Amino acid sequence: MLMAAAAVLVGLAVLIWSSERFIEGAVGTAHHLRLPAFIIGTVIVGIGTSAPEFLVSGLAAWQGQPGLAIGNAYGSNIANIGLILGITLLLSPMAVGAGIVRREMSLLIVVTLMSRWLVGDGAISRLDALLLVLPLIGYIAFVAFEARRNPAQATAMAPTPDDTPSDVPPFGRSLVWLAVGLVLLLASSRLLVWGASTIAAALGVSDLVIGLTVVAIGTSLPELASSISAVRRRAYDLVLGNVVGSNLFNTLGVVGVAGLITPIDVEPSVLSRDWPIMLGLTLLLLVFAMRFGRRPAHLNRIEGGVFLLAFIAYTGWLVFGAFKAAV
Repeated sequence: MLMAAAAVLVGLAVLIWSSERFIEGAVGTAHHLRLPAFIIGTVIVGIGTSAPEFLVSGLAAWQGQPGLAIGNAYGSNIANIGLILGITLLLSPMAVGAGIVRREMSLLIVVTLMSRWLVGDGAISRLDALLLVLPLIGYIAFVAFEARRNPAQATAMAPTPDDTPSDVPPFGRSLVWLAVGLVLLLASSRLLVWGASTIAAALGVSDLVIGLTVVAIGTSLPELASSISAVRRRAYDLVLGNVVGSNLFNTLGVVGVAGLITPIDVEPSVLSRDWPIMLGLTLLLLVFAMRFGRRPAHLNRIEGGVFLLAFIAYTGWLVFGAFKAAV
């Protein structure tokens, strides 16, 4: 038990560090390959910050722990809005770009509803997984097409990472960080999955609850770090783009990849408890962001407090229920 707890702590620490190195290497490589800023900000950073969820859920599915896989994906979505955006808004209110509301947030609502339809029968088959992955590929292709069709506008509206071109490491170092980050992401994800599943078995807690709490919060920490950094630079579109983009990748890519590795049985509590919370927070974000009749649209500290309180209440509900069931 003690060794498993140490494995979770070490796994999370290495996961966070290696995720930052992986993003640094990916962004640097993309800059040297002269990819448009919009592609770097939306796709490269989006995939990089979701890499922990991809690897943890993929390994969990491969090792026969489907509850941990889907719990990590849906729990990370809840943490991204409730915890990450909640804390970020408490630090600083932020303006909301009209484009993010119209396109990305609307798309996230559609994707969330589609995921309910696919998991409604209590399982994610490989066909269901493919139906999740294909729209993500289509979205990435659309972003690439838009950037290629209108590169000037794409660059102007791009949510760019922290590094400016002058701060980007040399091409060789970028490739090294990309490789080292990926290897350590794999190793730390494996360690984290082992530790989390061992603790769950020892406490009599389901893999799903561990995935929704400890693992989901841990794999969402890269999003918190990048969001706080973006707020310091007043790059508010990057914050919302980071949260919304990560949730798109989690709902479509993370669950889809895990389902392609092995079909997943979905616990009834996911449909009755976790998915409705995920949808509710997503709808609440859309309502707050639209600010009906008020311009310019913005998110304030009160709304951040609502998100954070909702996350605390949900997590307390999970922990209380888990220990009540274990006693």
